[in-house]
Amino acid sequence: MDFFTSMGTVLVSSVVVFIGCFIVVPTILGIFRFLGFYVIVEERQCLVYVLFGKIKLVLNEPGLQFPIATLGWRALLVNFFGDVRVVDLRLDQEYLRSQPVNSEEGAPMGIGVWYEMWISDPVAYLFKNADPRGSLRANVSNATVRNLSNLKLSNMLEDRHSMSTLVRDEVSDKSKEWGYSLGTVYVRKVHFRDASMIQQIEEKVVNRLRQVTSAIRQDGTNQVNLITSTAERQAAVEFAKAAAMRPFIVGSALNTIAQDKEVAEVMFEILENQRMLEGNVNVTLIPPDLRGDGLTQFLTAGQAVQGGGKTPSAAPATPPPIPEQS
Repeated sequence: MDFFTSMGTVLVSSVVVFIGCFIVVPTILGIFRFLGFYVIVEERQCLVYVLFGKIKLVLNEPGLQFPIATLGWRALLVNFFGDVRVVDLRLDQEYLRSQPVNSEEGAPMGIGVWYEMWISDPVAYLFKNADPRGSLRANVSNATVRNLSNLKLSNMLEDRHSMSTLVRDEVSDKSKEWGYSLGTVYVRKVHFRDASMIQQIEEKVVNRLRQVTSAIRQDGTNQVNLITSTAERQAAVEFAKAAAMRPFIVGSALNTIAQDKEVAEVMFEILENQRMLEGNVNVTLIPPDLRGDGLTQFLTAGQAVQGGGKTPSAAPATPPPIPEQS
């Protein structure tokens, strides 16, 4: 029995704690917050308390704040007879596309401007301008057209930093009057607005690319021809040197051989016999003792005429004597 009693007590206590933590306490805190006893301010957020058309309190410090400590009993009336306006102080950005300007040469150009802004004065943002964001947008657009018109086309296409500085210096002072602070201004895109001009520029670029490609190709061909002709000339010079060295080498060898008369005679005889063997001619061998005979010479000449230099004659029965060796 004691066990069930203790379990019932634990269960009841748990239910009471649950109701107290998740229902009663949040309800009480909500009532106190609604009555204005405290408020939680988020990071980069501002709360402006307005009562009977007048600004009573501005809270821009993040964390737990107690308006009742500053406003007193008036904090209890704000949610009934006034208003608490929440202002976002975080960094914001916007991009204006194709702002129409004309270059110094008269070319219709479009400029895209990207800029950052944040609310620096929540009171001025809420009450000095009905549409501060739209006014800042119009101000940036007007500053872009006014300051960047009649610039040289080359400067528009190349020097974007100076153009961004011109626009920012023009807008910054006026934007602060409406509670906005202008941050970075950057000219992000510069383009032509006339379609026919864009087509003409594309045609000129294509033609220029073709000319450059043809010039590069012709220069490459010329370089190849130059290298080829140079190589051929050097090769011809080297071949000429080689052809000139052959007679010099042969002449030097013959000059060395000619110093020994017997060796020279034997060499020339060998060369003569080699030429006769390679020439496919008729060879008539005459013994030494018959070489001076007129009849033998006559018969030999007639045989040579009949043979026509095609069929060699038979060797004589008596071979010639072998010359004595020195």
